[in-house]
Amino acid sequence: MTTFVDRVVLHMQAGDGGHGCVSIHREKFKPFGGPDGGNGGHGGSVSLVVDAQVTTLLDFHFRPHLKADNGKGGAGSNRDGANGRDLVIKVPNGTVVQSLDGEVLADLVGEGTTFEAARGGRGGRGNASLANARRKAPGFAELGEPGDRLDVVLELKSVADVGLVGFPSAGKSSLISVISAAKPKIADYPFTTLVPNLGVVRVDNHTFTVADVPGLIPGAASGKGLGLEFLRHVERCAVLVHVIDTATLEPGRDPLADIDAIESELSQYGGLTDRPRLVALNKVDVPDGKDLADIVRPDLEARGLRVFDVSTATREGLRELTYAMAELVDQGRRAAPPAEPTRIVIRPKAVDDAGFTIEAEPDGSYTVRGSRPERWVKQTNFDNDEAIGYLADRLARLGVEEKLAKAGAQAGDLVRIGDREFDWQPTLYAGVDFVPGNRGTDVRLEDKSNRPSASDRLAARKARRVRPEDEVEAAPAAAEADAE
Repeated sequence: MTTFVDRVVLHMQAGDGGHGCVSIHREKFKPFGGPDGGNGGHGGSVSLVVDAQVTTLLDFHFRPHLKADNGKGGAGSNRDGANGRDLVIKVPNGTVVQSLDGEVLADLVGEGTTFEAARGGRGGRGNASLANARRKAPGFAELGEPGDRLDVVLELKSVADVGLVGFPSAGKSSLISVISAAKPKIADYPFTTLVPNLGVVRVDNHTFTVADVPGLIPGAASGKGLGLEFLRHVERCAVLVHVIDTATLEPGRDPLADIDAIESELSQYGGLTDRPRLVALNKVDVPDGKDLADIVRPDLEARGLRVFDVSTATREGLRELTYAMAELVDQGRRAAPPAEPTRIVIRPKAVDDAGFTIEAEPDGSYTVRGSRPERWVKQTNFDNDEAIGYLADRLARLGVEEKLAKAGAQAGDLVRIGDREFDWQPTLYAGVDFVPGNRGTDVRLEDKSNRPSASDRLAARKARRVRPEDEVEAAPAAAEADAE
């Protein structure tokens, strides 16, 4: 049996950026080779692209976890890491990308339409790229930025011009099989059609697509039968055709009651009241069906509906029905606004936009929000004091220190940036013309309480300079001085 999936949940993970490299060039007769650590490669992104050859989301039902390649780390001799390969996922035409809470992220309609769902992380810079006039040989490098991780819902809505709606076994599959080249499964039991079928119909110079939607029953809009899962496939249809079985033997069934029941489900589903309708009274090749069609036609026409007597067995009335479909589809296409090319919108940054905000929390802490500070924190190696000092300098130049002071932050207050927490110390004179010391260290982060005083350091230096033979000669002189 054919399996059709039109709604899946995907777990996407873009590639992480590669770490930058810490390396000092070492070569014979070149004692000051300088830093030569390369940059890390960027992580791969996850993108969705519409492919006409894909008609179902079945593959994602079995493989819901998608991950792009990570970027490679940098190396010495100024060798940059390779970028991770992007992961391109092919989806059917009419796929809607939503977040888990129902927010529409993208509506993918049209061959080749692409949407970047998860962006790969940036690669970290090596110490060769971080060197400047004051920091000539950095002892640290940036870490790679993590790639985006998110869960999305893919929902397929068939793209068709005409939708065939009706009760099970009304003859929708038979109708689409005779007016197009589609070959759906046809049998004499209800719910034979389990998946939407698409067919292409050509009438003179007009070409349009017809969708055969699985049979609807009362309560379909609330989850009964198969209607709730497949009503979404008629949302994009410009014309709806009621296929009515005039030869049904079920008690309580008649064309007017069938149309009322289907219209009730369509109105409950919503968004379909403005679509033009046609009525196809099917199976008029049966004598009882022909008589019933003649009886109900005046009532249907009184409702403003165009009625056609058709038979998929003898092909009676199919020409008139297809011409009416083509006429309404052409009217809809003419009334639709012309497609405009995608416009590139440039939004300049405001003059007073610092690129971050500071929020005072009820517990007395402060939270810094902004793409640049949060990215810098992710790229910082907190096991390296020099890297921490470099982060403090960057935040100070951005204005974070100044705004924290204006917001009322005091020394020792808790400050959050991204997933990191700090005890704010405004006395670290970050952002000034600081000359770094040994690689990997920062004197501003040293514990000043444990540092020996200047006199202690001088005494220790003199003690290291005393030779053992000087101590032996000085011993008798000291003894005589004590005797006197």
